[in-house]
Amino acid sequence: MHICRVPPEELEKERSAVEGVIHISPSVPVNLSQTLRTRQLLIDFDGGRPILTLRAPPDLVNIPSISRPRWPIECEVISDIIHHIEWDPPEPEPFYQATGHERTPMPAGGDSGKVVYCIDHAMKCPYFTCSRAGGSRGPIKNATASDINRTDFILEFESRFESGNLQKAVQVGVYDYELTLQPDMYTRKHTQWFYFRVRNMKAGVTYRFTISNLMKSSSLYSLGMRPLLYSEKAANEQGIGWQRTGSNIRYYRNCNKDCNGDTITLYSLTWTLQFPYDSDTCYLAHCYPYTYSHLQRYLKRISSNPAVASYCKLRVLCHSLAGNAVYVVTITSQGVGRVKGRAKKAVVLTARVHPGETNGSWMMEGLLDFLLGDSEDAQLLRDTFVFKVVPMLNPDGVIVGNYRCSLAGRDLNRNYKTLLRDSFPCVWHTRNLVEKLMTETDIVLYCDFHGHNRKNNVFMYGCNNQGDTSLRLYERVFPLMMSKNARNKFSFRSCKFRVQKGKEGTGRIAMWRLGIRNSYTMEATFGGSTLGDRKGTHFTTQDLKSLGFNFCDTLLDYCDPDPTKTTYCLSELAAHLRKQVTERLGKDLVIDCNFSVSDLETSTSGSNSSDSDGLPVHLLKQSQTLCPEVC
Repeated sequence: MHICRVPPEELEKERSAVEGVIHISPSVPVNLSQTLRTRQLLIDFDGGRPILTLRAPPDLVNIPSISRPRWPIECEVISDIIHHIEWDPPEPEPFYQATGHERTPMPAGGDSGKVVYCIDHAMKCPYFTCSRAGGSRGPIKNATASDINRTDFILEFESRFESGNLQKAVQVGVYDYELTLQPDMYTRKHTQWFYFRVRNMKAGVTYRFTISNLMKSSSLYSLGMRPLLYSEKAANEQGIGWQRTGSNIRYYRNCNKDCNGDTITLYSLTWTLQFPYDSDTCYLAHCYPYTYSHLQRYLKRISSNPAVASYCKLRVLCHSLAGNAVYVVTITSQGVGRVKGRAKKAVVLTARVHPGETNGSWMMEGLLDFLLGDSEDAQLLRDTFVFKVVPMLNPDGVIVGNYRCSLAGRDLNRNYKTLLRDSFPCVWHTRNLVEKLMTETDIVLYCDFHGHNRKNNVFMYGCNNQGDTSLRLYERVFPLMMSKNARNKFSFRSCKFRVQKGKEGTGRIAMWRLGIRNSYTMEATFGGSTLGDRKGTHFTTQDLKSLGFNFCDTLLDYCDPDPTKTTYCLSELAAHLRKQVTERLGKDLVIDCNFSVSDLETSTSGSNSSDSDGLPVHLLKQSQTLCPEVC
């Protein structure tokens, strides 16, 4: 799927050629498109002066087939088609309650156990060279130990599928397994997301799994979060999908590891569980998987729906480093909303810049479901705004099972200011899309959907609008309204609005620097809620989708022509600020003083990606020996 576009520099050359050489009036019957030898330009006239614009790229209203994901050439990929049904538990699933007697197994390694699964493709190349649909050409090697007998009921592991990332499994006891996750490709770090398959189990037996190379010092597993289990037999026989599972859950520091002179502190996650059926096919995951193929199936379904064709356009924004399509969805009513020749205001929404944060995709799918629905509120939003939605910014990272980085070995959400279009195409083209859109209309709001590994609930990070006193506190109105529309899930108290120097390359701050006052990331926990009637329970996929609905409701509230709601929220924010200052500084606050509200806040406590800043790995190591595989 390829759309040819005229580069900006070529357009400028052709514009100059027309304006500087061809002087004609609209009454002269000359075919300028034929003269310029292009069909990409539309020519109009203003007082005899030709005006050139780019023809809109062809709308991909129908995706004829799901394209196979492109993998780095060294990756072995099994041919199995992985599919999980969507299902919501009848009752909210509670957090795990620690007993205080949970074990802390220390790493045993291959020397003290039996290696039953091992893959090494991540070590074959130090940096990305080329890709291929379906991964490596050669036959798939057996990653399972050759001397395993199925009658011994030794578990069989597999993760060489989309978003899977188990690197090694070692049997350290009859029913105990020590697991090693694959770091983000072309890095040595960022292990947190996990997703793998297990077979050849016995029902009713207590198994223990211990992941031994996690790198975050704290985790929601210490606050009651439980891993996810999917049973194919339960899905086929009972219609049951992903469920929270696990007992004896503990997250703890295990050791320091020397890695090429760098000392890395590692952490373990351990838990026990019983599988529901003998000889089942089961999957274990950190959060509900949402793969690139899942997104393509979803986009195919909505783009082939004739009911939405008039207000939903699907296009390819760009292609990733590996050549996977990065889609942009434009949603707006045609011919509605123009007042006195002025364009509708725009809303820009993105997700999955961090591939392991799958909850961002579930929220985005809920939002798209709402915007494409037939409700009066959805129609009003389409009549009022132009929505530009990039549902998956980092398809390469999603495909290979990364937690944070792209195939450049870098965090894309620190590179929105990059000039390296070919190394960071997804964020470069997203920023370019926004800059072009800003020349055409106002962007009322930008939001990037994320997942959070250390805090419960859903919350937002924004940017404090300093300087203009007339805008004081306005950046907090939308998150406060969101907390009122999702009272048992969204925590305004967890929202932060600091602009930190180390986060200048993030989408949130980069878009704010461009002039978008309401620029946010919306962070959804991997765990669940501590609020209202949902206190102490995990989020489901339907909960995450509902947050997309709530976001749309909040947008209607925020942009209501009647200012009553906004005025009420500003009064509430001012009162809350006075209370904060009184409590912390012991004095009252004059609202119009030169006081920085964000000074009262702690940092946004996001992940430290400083080790993922800098030039892409393939440029840093281009002088080294090339990978032996041939594309």
